[in-house]
Amino acid sequence: MRKFIQTLCTTAALTMSITVAASAATDIQKLDDRIAAAHTVLHELMDTPDKGIPTDIAAKATCVAVVPSFKKGAFIVGAQYGQGVVTCRTGHGWSAPAFIQLTGASFGLQAGGQATDLVLIGTTRDAFQRLLHDKVKLGGDASVAAGPVGRSTSASTTEVASAAFLTYSRNKGIFAGVDLTGDVVHQNTDDTMAYYGSDVTYEKILSGHVPVKPSSAHFVRTVNQLFHASGAHAAGAH
Repeated sequence: MRKFIQTLCTTAALTMSITVAASAATDIQKLDDRIAAAHTVLHELMDTPDKGIPTDIAAKATCVAVVPSFKKGAFIVGAQYGQGVVTCRTGHGWSAPAFIQLTGASFGLQAGGQATDLVLIGTTRDAFQRLLHDKVKLGGDASVAAGPVGRSTSASTTEVASAAFLTYSRNKGIFAGVDLTGDVVHQNTDDTMAYYGSDVTYEKILSGHVPVKPSSAHFVRTVNQLFHASGAHAAGAH
């Protein structure tokens, strides 16, 4: 009887261990899929140069966040929620990605729902520092404006020129500026720890002190291609 109980306990422990390992592998796969989706969004952005992010904005970008399939659902009170990734410019290229959440709410008589891809561009050193905090309220903690599209920003407004974050959404394959005032960007610490380990901080990742993992190398490489800059810009963003 004792031997039977010991065997049963051993089997249960082994089963639990396998289940935990399988669950962890599933979580990592979901994160890899999220990075791949963000990579796809950027590639599609690269394919629309005349309607994409202006080159002068791309050159001074300090951080780039991508939220694939940002969901908006509403019935009287609207809710917005999305999961994405962010990378920041360092003195030696772009950092490994960290994971974020974007949440918000809107009020009014409305119904229905939709999903869109979002891109947030940090354009100042302050934008970089804000992303190292627990959460950032767009339009509150950091100024935000709908981003312009095209090859240059020669006709941009003062609001665009002074914004810490510029925001874009995709609709039917075309990117355009979008108003995300009031939305909140959170660190997704659970996903970040699952991907890198519990001892890796946001600051360490976004400052460029964490190696880029193979599963996110294509994303970082595409960011580097799309948001290239002169040495002066890169050094100023470090």
